[in-house]
Amino acid sequence: MMKYVHIDNVESGELLGKTIFAANGAVLLAENVQLTVYMITTLRRIGVTMLYIKDPNFEDVTIPEVLSSQTKQAVMKQMGETFDAIRSGKEFSGKHVNFSINQLIDELMKNREVLLQLTDIRTKDNELYVHGLNVCTIAVMIGLGMNLNMLQLKDLAVGALLHDIGKVDPLTNDKANDVKLHHTWRGFEVLKTKRELSLLAAHVALQHHETLDGQGIPRHLTFENIHLYAKITAVANLYDNLLFSLLKGYRMLPHEACEYLMALSSTAIDRDVLMAFLEIVSVYPTGSSVRLSTKETGVVVGQHRGLPMRPIVRIATSVGDSELDVDVKEIDLLKHKTVFIEAVLT
Repeated sequence: MMKYVHIDNVESGELLGKTIFAANGAVLLAENVQLTVYMITTLRRIGVTMLYIKDPNFEDVTIPEVLSSQTKQAVMKQMGETFDAIRSGKEFSGKHVNFSINQLIDELMKNREVLLQLTDIRTKDNELYVHGLNVCTIAVMIGLGMNLNMLQLKDLAVGALLHDIGKVDPLTNDKANDVKLHHTWRGFEVLKTKRELSLLAAHVALQHHETLDGQGIPRHLTFENIHLYAKITAVANLYDNLLFSLLKGYRMLPHEACEYLMALSSTAIDRDVLMAFLEIVSVYPTGSSVRLSTKETGVVVGQHRGLPMRPIVRIATSVGDSELDVDVKEIDLLKHKTVFIEAVLT
């Protein structure tokens, strides 16, 4: 299994636990590559802050993925082609977008019982693409939990994947006084003309920064005037931003981001959407290092769907001079009801 660690704590010779992709879906560094000082320095330079590293104490544990690397590569490649076309003022293929979306939905439907954890490593180059993929994945999983049908899921997925497409339009200027230069408006203008795509996808781009209390942008819409797909995408977008985009001055951990979203329930974000989201997310992701109320430290190695606050934690304690002299035990917090996670160690 892998441990999720800050790049400053990665040492030369350790094995990369998860493939790192470029913006176009190409592989930058493959899983299992032995990291060198040069590689670590380069990763730091291109904006990588956290990495998954192989750990021999957890070789028997795997992190279940809701999407395969192949599907992620295909979707990111299609996003790259779409965004490149917009940057150069050319038309993009809505038909190709639909094809990649169908592939993504099919896979998520097969893995709908797997709890979501966002594991793809970000660089300055791939950030916009990984964000779009994550928001789309979260939105579809929420949609599945809310019993949307296949056609509804497809329209939701396209809108969620391309919700930030306005950011690559040369006319976009979010700091301008004219709201029609905001990326939400620019995205709406780009998507509404694509006959191969539902007009609802364009409205997701337009409305994903609106809030139920009318304090959102760009049109200050209130609860009844915001489309369900935009409400779903808003939750997905905010969660991913809280984890990775320094919205509050620092990157939140998943359990912190969930608490933050709960505080916004019924005022900024839709409560029903939030409840569906909390059913599919891994609050303490597998691979996270945690400290228990017993003061023992360990790594999350298993989950309980429907009870994300009570994972299984493995504790490995050195009992000798050799790296092999380790005492290992597991604590299932579902069974040990008086033990709880006191802190997540980063």
